[in-house]
Amino acid sequence: MEWQPDEQGLQQVLQLLKDSQSPNTVTQRAVQQKLEQLNQFPDFNNYLIFVLTRLKTEDEPTRSLSGLILKNNVKAHYQNFPPAVADFIKKECLNSIGDPSPLIRATIGILITTIASKGELQAWPELLPQLCNLLNSEDYNTCEGSFGALQKICEDSSELLDSDVLNRPLNIMIPKFLQFFKHCSPKIRSHAIACVNQFIIGRAQALMDNIDTFIESLFALAADEDCEVRKNVCRALVMLLEVRVDRLIPHMHSIIQYMLQRTQDPDENVALEACEFWLTLAEQPICKEVLSGHLVQLIPILVNGMKYSEIDIILLKGDVEEDEAVPDSEQDIKPRFHKSRTVTLQHEGGEAEEDEDIDDDDDDDDTLSDWNLRKCSAAALDVLANVFRDELLPHLLPLLKGLLFHPDWVVKESGILVLGAIAEGCMQGMVPYLPELIPHLIQCLCDKKALVRSIACWTLSRYAHWVVSQPPDSYLKPLMTELLKRILDGNKRVQEAACR
Repeated sequence: MEWQPDEQGLQQVLQLLKDSQSPNTVTQRAVQQKLEQLNQFPDFNNYLIFVLTRLKTEDEPTRSLSGLILKNNVKAHYQNFPPAVADFIKKECLNSIGDPSPLIRATIGILITTIASKGELQAWPELLPQLCNLLNSEDYNTCEGSFGALQKICEDSSELLDSDVLNRPLNIMIPKFLQFFKHCSPKIRSHAIACVNQFIIGRAQALMDNIDTFIESLFALAADEDCEVRKNVCRALVMLLEVRVDRLIPHMHSIIQYMLQRTQDPDENVALEACEFWLTLAEQPICKEVLSGHLVQLIPILVNGMKYSEIDIILLKGDVEEDEAVPDSEQDIKPRFHKSRTVTLQHEGGEAEEDEDIDDDDDDDDTLSDWNLRKCSAAALDVLANVFRDELLPHLLPLLKGLLFHPDWVVKESGILVLGAIAEGCMQGMVPYLPELIPHLIQCLCDKKALVRSIACWTLSRYAHWVVSQPPDSYLKPLMTELLKRILDGNKRVQEAACR
C-alpha cells in the first residue's frame, strides 16, 4: 500500500518549514534542533517529498524549501534511508517532474541529480530512459522539467555517462538532444545545447560520432533571438575550437564574423562567452593565419569592451566618488600574507583554503573579482599582442591617441588599460612613443579620478623596465616622486596599486 502522511505529523513538518523562513536567530536555532530530532525518524523524508510534490495548496517557497532540506538529507545520509523511503522519493520525483511551477520543477531536478550523484545512476536504471522518454511529452512543463534534470545530471556525471558502467547511454542521449535544437521553445533549445556542451571537452565518443550534425545544428541557431541560446552556442564554439579545431577550419571565416557580432551582443553574458573565443583562438597554431584579415574589425571591438560598464561603475561607487573621508575598515587594514596559488591550494581537493588571501597578481579591478567583459577583452588583447606583436599597432595606435586624451574619464581609463595590456607583446613597436606616453601616464597619477590613478600605476609597472633603462632624471625620478605620493593617496585602491 502506498505511504500516506499522518495529518498531525504533516502539520508539524509544515510548521517547521514556516519557522525556518523566520529571520529570528533563536527561531532558526530551534528549527535546526527540531530538524536533527526529526531526522531520527526514517519517514520524515517521506513527509518532505510529499510537501514538495503533492501539497499544491502550500505556497511554492515552502514546497521548494521542503525539497532543499530533503536534498541536504540525501547528501548527508542517503545510504541510511530505508529502501521503501528511497523508492518513494524516486517515484515521486519522476511523477512530478512536470509540475506547473518552474521553481518546483527546478527543485525536483536538483533532488534527482543529488540522488544520482550518490552512486544511484547505477542503482536507478530506469532514471535516464524515463527522463529521455518524458522529453517527448506534449506537455511543455514535463519536457522542460525532464530537460532541466538531465542538464544537471550531464553537468554532475558527464564522465560516468560516457563509460561502460552504464552501458554508454550517450549513444541514445546525444542524438536525442540534437533533435531538440529545433524545438519551438527557447528554454528547451537552450537546455539541449547545454546538455551536449558538457561532453565536448571530454570528447565523448557519442558526440564525436555526431560532430558534423552538432556543428550544423549550432550554425542553424546562430541568429537565435534568445540570449541564453546564443550564449550556449558561443560556449560550444569556444570549446570546439579547443578540441576539434579541424572540424571548424572549413567554416572559420564565417565563425569569426559571427563571433565579432556576438562580442558586441547587447547581452553582456553572450558578449563575454564570445570574447572567450579570441582568448582560445590565440592559443591555436592557426591563429595568425585565420585572424590577420579580421584585426581591423576585432581590435576596436576589444578596445570598446575594455571600458567599465555602467554596472561596474555602480559597484565601484566608492572608488568613482573618492573615499578619502571613509575610515578604513578592519578588512582594509588587516595584514595580508601573499602566497602562490600552488601553496594555497589543498593537496587533495584543489580548493583554496578559506582564510587565505590569494594574490592573483591581477591587473586592476580585484573588487570586481568576477570574470567580466572588461577583463576578458583586456586578456584577449594581451594574448593577441603576444601573437601578432607589432603588427597589431597599425590597428591600435590611431585609436589610442583618442582614448588617452579623452575628456570622459571612463574612456581615458580604458585607453590606459589598453596601453598596459599590449606592453608585453608590442614593447618593441611602442618604444618610439614612450618618451611622450610615459610623462602623460605620470601625469595621470594625479588625475582627480581614483580609478584613473590606480590603472595608471598598473600600466606604468608594465613599462617599468624601459623607464629604468633611461637616464634617471628623465622618467624615473618624476615617476618615483608621484608614486610615493600615491602610496599616501586618499583612496585605498590607489594606495594598493602604487605599492604593487
